[in-house]
Amino acid sequence: MPFYRKMGEIPRKRHTVFRKKDGTLYREQVMGTKGFSGMQSILYHHYMPTEIVGSKLLQDCRITYEDQDALVHRHFYTNEYTEKSDAVSGRQFILGNEDLLIGVVNPTEPMGYFYRNGDGDELLFVHYGTGKVETMFGTITYRPGDYIVIPIGTIYRVIPDAGESKFLVVETTNWITTPKRYRNEHGQLLEHSPFCERDIRGPETLQTFAERGEFEVRTKSRGFLHAHILGHHPFDVVGWDGYLYPWAFNVEDFEPITGRIHMPPPIHQTFEGHNFVICSFVPRLYDYHPEAIPAPYDHSNVDSDEVLYYVKGNFMSRKGVKEASITLHPSGIPHGPHPGKVEDSIGKKETHELAVMIDTFRPLRVVKQAQQFEDTGYKYSWKV
Repeated sequence: MPFYRKMGEIPRKRHTVFRKKDGTLYREQVMGTKGFSGMQSILYHHYMPTEIVGSKLLQDCRITYEDQDALVHRHFYTNEYTEKSDAVSGRQFILGNEDLLIGVVNPTEPMGYFYRNGDGDELLFVHYGTGKVETMFGTITYRPGDYIVIPIGTIYRVIPDAGESKFLVVETTNWITTPKRYRNEHGQLLEHSPFCERDIRGPETLQTFAERGEFEVRTKSRGFLHAHILGHHPFDVVGWDGYLYPWAFNVEDFEPITGRIHMPPPIHQTFEGHNFVICSFVPRLYDYHPEAIPAPYDHSNVDSDEVLYYVKGNFMSRKGVKEASITLHPSGIPHGPHPGKVEDSIGKKETHELAVMIDTFRPLRVVKQAQQFEDTGYKYSWKV
């Protein structure tokens, strides 16, 4: 969905001679998706992006899931995961399937290496903390509430500011974009979209590093983490243009859609990907029919699993969840408000809750290591 951007120096025409002051050529790199029929950008490097001076296999990244057990609703206190690390090495995954992984990380130190996901796009939601994401396309500064979309193959590193930080992390095996129903045939966001292009931030600055040396780029691909040692700084880009680049959108700029009676969850949709959607529950006015019930009705997820990450506020339909809780309501059984929450919602005018919802259209599995953070009594929390 991102619109055309240009940064730095580029030649007037694609695939033509573009020389440095010393007469040597800049190296052109076409970075595209879907076999040159998807979105793409063209980058111009001081050095060959293919040049490496070393490589090795670092580790197995394949996820170990728990054995199948009874189908029930699940709840995980991710605030109990307190390991401090950089933004990649300390990721604790909670749920996953063939299309995506969902987890958290507490980035308190800068990455001492560079990183790229070779399997799919990534989404970082900044629960709290500030800092910057340095990429081959330029730098994006971040603050609480930012969604940061990082396209597949993008080399980046996260440099957090001092203090506590926490991200919700979604790693995909495909792509992330804005909802198709909010775009016209040209890709422009429509008037009824809850956000528009003015709310989207691309890289803010492009700083070029032309230095030689050895620089480690860790690449996640095919279930393993690999190290590639480049003979030059990976941010040697002097300019680029196109539609493929990292971008950020702050949840405060999401304008909620409301109605006289309770509106279904798709009104909260913010992103979509292959076999999943991501929604934002933000502070909003409640339904204004005189007899409206603002709390959601009980509903059956007949073809999707529902995940909620609770950011802040008092979530109107839940008891017992905390900030940074993750709940899983799997397909096949109904779910809905906790006892008393429907009655409590009647007559209320607004909510100040903030949460991220992820619906997947293939079943999710629980990562075995995540069991240590589980509220095992959650499945019985609807008992009157």
